[in-house]
Amino acid sequence: MGTVIELEVESNVFFKKFTLNLRGKLIDLRRPHVMGILNITPDSFYDGGKYHKRDQPLLKRAEEMLQGGASMIDMGGYSSRPGATHISVEEEKSRVIPAIEQVVSNFPEANISVDTFRAEVAEEALDAGACMINDISGGELDSRMFEVVAQHKVPYVLMHMRGTPQTMKHLTDYDDIIVEILDYFQRKVARLREQQVADIILDLGFGFAKTIDQNYFLLKNLRAFQELGVPLLAGLSRKSMIYRRLGGSPDEALNGTTVLNTVALMQGASILRVHDIKAAQEVIQLVQYIQNV
Repeated sequence: MGTVIELEVESNVFFKKFTLNLRGKLIDLRRPHVMGILNITPDSFYDGGKYHKRDQPLLKRAEEMLQGGASMIDMGGYSSRPGATHISVEEEKSRVIPAIEQVVSNFPEANISVDTFRAEVAEEALDAGACMINDISGGELDSRMFEVVAQHKVPYVLMHMRGTPQTMKHLTDYDDIIVEILDYFQRKVARLREQQVADIILDLGFGFAKTIDQNYFLLKNLRAFQELGVPLLAGLSRKSMIYRRLGGSPDEALNGTTVLNTVALMQGASILRVHDIKAAQEVIQLVQYIQNV
């Protein structure tokens, strides 16, 4: 599967100094935070079609997330599930920009992350009120993305993926998956640092160009990526790596999600990207209690 890298470090040793600057407010990552998923798409794997219209369900869902304690709401208009339909830049913008504007107008305190790999969409989303960029391609699908992040001085979620959502399931051949992904992140982080990007978060991209076994191997060895010195985001919520092992469907994958989020926190994750805010907050509360008892 790959090389297991053992690091002689205590849990969270790298994270004690970490903060995120969200619109001038510093978010302390010594206690993990929750990022809520709010897809503005008709075809996402779990909640597709629920919130893609600019109507009351969208605002109700955003309010529920904020009241539940989500520190960030991640809004995207392009489904990145395996084999998802490709859409134009204009279609993506028509979905996500008005939705961001509506949420920000009704909840000015909300920290909105835009889930996009396109620099043009990211720019307009930031202008509409977003304050963070979540890029599944790590800058691979738009060469201007790092420039946009640097110019706007916003936090950037740097994810690992190969290919595109349409091709990634065929690109799972690694000689040493941990070493290769570490190298990928090291090169990308160095480029972002050269452009004075201060807040970088790493996402291993569970389910993106990885087999089920590779996903679990990476989760088991998530701590190896602490050596890069930046916070880790775990995006495991209701993914096929859960329900294909246990049976069932995304609707039945909350318990499995809770288990894997627990493992991710024990392995040093600082942000959980989830559909279910309350369950994730409970995981954080109990894991923190275990670590501090």
